Amino acid sequence: MPLMPKATAMWLIENTSLSFEQIADFCALHPLEVQAIADGESGNFIGVDPVLNKQLSKEEIDLCEKDPSRKLRHDKSGDLPTSKKKYRTYVPIVHRQNKANAVLWLLKHNPDLSDNSIAKLVRVAKNTVSQIRNKTYWNYNNLIQKDPVALNLCSQKDLIKCLEKNEAKKKVSTTI
Repeated sequence: MPLMPKATAMWLIENTSLSFEQIADFCALHPLEVQAIADGESGNFIGVDPVLNKQLSKEEIDLCEKDPSRKLRHDKSGDLPTSKKKYRTYVPIVHRQNKANAVLWLLKHNPDLSDNSIAKLVRVAKNTVSQIRNKTYWNYNNLIQKDPVALNLCSQKDLIKCLEKNEAKKKVSTTI
Protein backbone atom coordinates (compact mmCIF):
# COMPACT_ATOMS: atom_id res chain seq x y z
CA MET A 1 0.00 0.00 0.00
CA PRO A 2 1.46 3.38 -0.93
CA LEU A 3 2.17 6.07 1.65
CA MET A 4 -0.60 8.43 0.49
CA PRO A 5 -3.08 6.22 -1.36
CA LYS A 6 -5.51 8.89 -2.60
CA ALA A 7 -2.74 11.20 -3.80
CA THR A 8 -1.03 8.26 -5.51
CA ALA A 9 -4.32 7.26 -7.11
CA MET A 10 -4.77 10.84 -8.37
CA TRP A 11 -1.34 10.79 -10.02
CA LEU A 12 -1.97 7.38 -11.59
CA ILE A 13 -5.34 8.57 -12.94
CA GLU A 14 -3.85 11.73 -14.46
CA ASN A 15 -0.61 10.29 -15.85
CA THR A 16 -1.34 6.70 -16.88
CA SER A 17 -3.94 4.74 -18.79
CA LEU A 18 -4.38 2.15 -16.03
CA SER A 19 -7.87 0.86 -15.25
CA PHE A 20 -9.67 1.96 -12.10
CA GLU A 21 -9.49 -1.63 -10.82
CA GLN A 22 -5.69 -1.71 -11.17
CA ILE A 23 -5.33 1.63 -9.39
CA ALA A 24 -7.82 0.61 -6.68
CA ASP A 25 -6.00 -2.67 -6.10
CA PHE A 26 -2.60 -0.98 -5.79
CA CYS A 27 -3.81 1.88 -3.58
CA ALA A 28 -6.06 -0.35 -1.42
CA LEU A 29 -9.12 1.71 -2.36
CA HIS A 30 -12.55 0.73 -3.67
CA PRO A 31 -12.91 1.10 -7.48
CA LEU A 32 -15.85 3.49 -6.97
CA GLU A 33 -13.65 5.65 -4.74
CA VAL A 34 -11.03 5.78 -7.51
CA GLN A 35 -13.76 6.75 -9.97
CA ALA A 36 -14.94 9.50 -7.57
CA ILE A 37 -11.36 10.82 -7.39
CA ALA A 38 -11.19 10.80 -11.20
CA ASP A 39 -14.51 12.67 -11.45
CA GLY A 40 -13.37 15.24 -8.88
CA GLU A 41 -16.16 14.31 -6.44
CA SER A 42 -13.91 13.02 -3.67
CA GLY A 43 -11.99 16.23 -3.10
CA ASN A 44 -9.06 18.05 -4.57
CA PHE A 45 -5.87 16.05 -4.26
CA ILE A 46 -2.41 16.88 -5.47
CA GLY A 47 -1.01 13.80 -7.13
CA VAL A 48 2.08 12.12 -5.72
CA ASP A 49 4.38 10.33 -8.16
CA PRO A 50 4.85 6.72 -6.98
CA VAL A 51 7.84 6.33 -9.34
CA LEU A 52 9.74 9.17 -7.65
CA ASN A 53 8.81 7.76 -4.25
CA LYS A 54 10.13 4.36 -5.40
CA GLN A 55 6.80 2.68 -4.77
CA LEU A 56 6.44 1.65 -8.41
CA SER A 57 8.77 1.31 -11.35
CA LYS A 58 8.05 2.86 -14.75
CA GLU A 59 8.44 -0.59 -16.33
CA GLU A 60 5.75 -2.01 -14.04
CA ILE A 61 3.36 0.78 -15.05
CA ASP A 62 4.09 0.16 -18.75
CA LEU A 63 3.47 -3.59 -18.38
CA CYS A 64 0.16 -2.99 -16.59
CA GLU A 65 -0.96 -0.44 -19.19
CA LYS A 66 -0.48 -3.07 -21.92
CA ASP A 67 -2.21 -5.83 -19.93
CA PRO A 68 -5.35 -4.61 -18.07
CA SER A 69 -5.67 -7.91 -16.17
CA ARG A 70 -2.22 -7.54 -14.60
CA LYS A 71 -1.98 -6.12 -11.08
CA LEU A 72 0.51 -3.44 -10.10
CA ARG A 73 3.27 -4.78 -7.89
CA HIS A 74 4.79 -2.68 -5.14
CA ASP A 75 8.50 -1.99 -5.72
CA LYS A 76 10.32 -3.41 -2.68
CA SER A 77 13.56 -1.49 -3.34
CA GLY A 78 11.95 1.74 -2.12
CA ASP A 79 10.91 0.37 1.26
CA LEU A 80 12.40 2.08 4.25
CA PRO A 81 14.68 -0.16 6.29
CA THR A 82 13.14 -1.26 9.54
CA SER A 83 14.97 -0.35 12.68
CA LYS A 84 16.58 -3.37 14.28
CA LYS A 85 17.85 -1.46 17.26
CA LYS A 86 16.76 -3.04 20.48
CA TYR A 87 15.74 -0.41 22.96
CA ARG A 88 16.48 -0.93 26.60
CA THR A 89 13.60 -1.08 28.98
CA TYR A 90 13.38 1.34 31.87
CA VAL A 91 14.18 -0.17 35.27
CA PRO A 92 12.58 1.73 38.16
CA ILE A 93 14.87 3.07 40.87
CA VAL A 94 13.36 0.66 43.40
CA HIS A 95 14.45 -2.33 41.32
CA ARG A 96 17.93 -1.17 40.33
CA GLN A 97 19.54 -2.91 43.30
CA ASN A 98 18.12 -6.13 41.88
CA LYS A 99 20.65 -5.91 39.04
CA ALA A 100 23.51 -6.39 41.49
CA ASN A 101 21.60 -9.25 43.14
CA ALA A 102 21.14 -10.88 39.74
CA VAL A 103 24.85 -10.49 38.97
CA LEU A 104 25.68 -12.23 42.26
CA TRP A 105 23.27 -15.06 41.39
CA LEU A 106 24.86 -15.50 37.96
CA LEU A 107 28.37 -15.50 39.43
CA LYS A 108 27.45 -18.13 42.05
CA HIS A 109 25.58 -20.43 39.66
CA ASN A 110 27.78 -19.88 36.57
CA PRO A 111 31.24 -18.78 37.74
CA ASP A 112 32.77 -19.44 34.32
CA LEU A 113 30.62 -16.76 32.61
CA SER A 114 32.69 -13.79 31.48
CA ASP A 115 32.14 -10.35 32.97
CA ASN A 116 31.19 -9.04 29.54
CA SER A 117 28.45 -11.63 28.96
CA ILE A 118 26.97 -11.07 32.44
CA ALA A 119 27.05 -7.30 31.90
CA LYS A 120 25.20 -7.64 28.59
CA LEU A 121 22.67 -10.09 29.99
CA VAL A 122 21.69 -8.04 33.05
CA ARG A 123 22.54 -4.64 31.48
CA VAL A 124 25.06 -3.41 34.02
CA ALA A 125 28.59 -2.05 33.67
CA LYS A 126 31.46 -4.55 33.38
CA ASN A 127 33.10 -2.73 36.27
CA THR A 128 30.13 -3.58 38.50
CA VAL A 129 30.37 -7.27 37.58
CA SER A 130 34.12 -7.38 38.28
CA GLN A 131 33.63 -5.60 41.63
CA ILE A 132 30.98 -8.12 42.67
CA ARG A 133 33.22 -10.99 41.51
CA ASN A 134 36.14 -9.59 43.55
CA LYS A 135 33.84 -8.79 46.52
CA THR A 136 34.79 -5.11 46.40
CA TYR A 137 31.33 -3.85 45.45
CA TRP A 138 30.28 -1.03 47.78
CA ASN A 139 27.18 -2.87 48.99
CA TYR A 140 28.44 -6.46 48.68
CA ASN A 141 27.49 -7.47 52.24
CA ASN A 142 23.84 -6.60 51.63
CA LEU A 143 23.50 -8.42 48.29
CA ILE A 144 21.13 -11.39 48.08
CA GLN A 145 21.31 -13.90 45.25
CA LYS A 146 18.24 -13.53 43.05
CA ASP A 147 17.47 -15.18 39.74
CA PRO A 148 17.58 -12.56 36.92
CA VAL A 149 14.73 -14.31 35.09
CA ALA A 150 12.51 -14.10 38.19
CA LEU A 151 13.40 -10.41 38.49
CA ASN A 152 12.46 -9.82 34.81
CA LEU A 153 15.94 -8.48 34.02
CA CYS A 154 16.36 -10.99 31.19
CA SER A 155 14.34 -13.76 29.62
CA GLN A 156 14.97 -17.46 30.10
CA LYS A 157 15.72 -17.69 26.38
CA ASP A 158 18.41 -14.99 26.66
CA LEU A 159 19.96 -16.74 29.67
CA ILE A 160 20.05 -20.10 27.90
CA LYS A 161 21.52 -18.49 24.78
CA CYS A 162 24.22 -16.83 26.89
CA LEU A 163 25.07 -20.13 28.62
CA GLU A 164 25.19 -22.00 25.29
CA LYS A 165 27.48 -19.36 23.83
CA ASN A 166 29.74 -19.67 26.87
CA GLU A 167 29.83 -23.49 26.50
CA ALA A 168 30.75 -23.14 22.82
CA LYS A 169 33.60 -20.76 23.69
CA LYS A 170 34.80 -23.16 26.37
CA LYS A 171 34.82 -26.09 23.90
CA VAL A 172 36.75 -24.06 21.33
CA SER A 173 39.34 -22.94 23.88
CA THR A 174 39.88 -26.50 25.19
CA THR A 175 40.36 -27.95 21.69
CA ILE A 176 43.06 -25.44 20.77
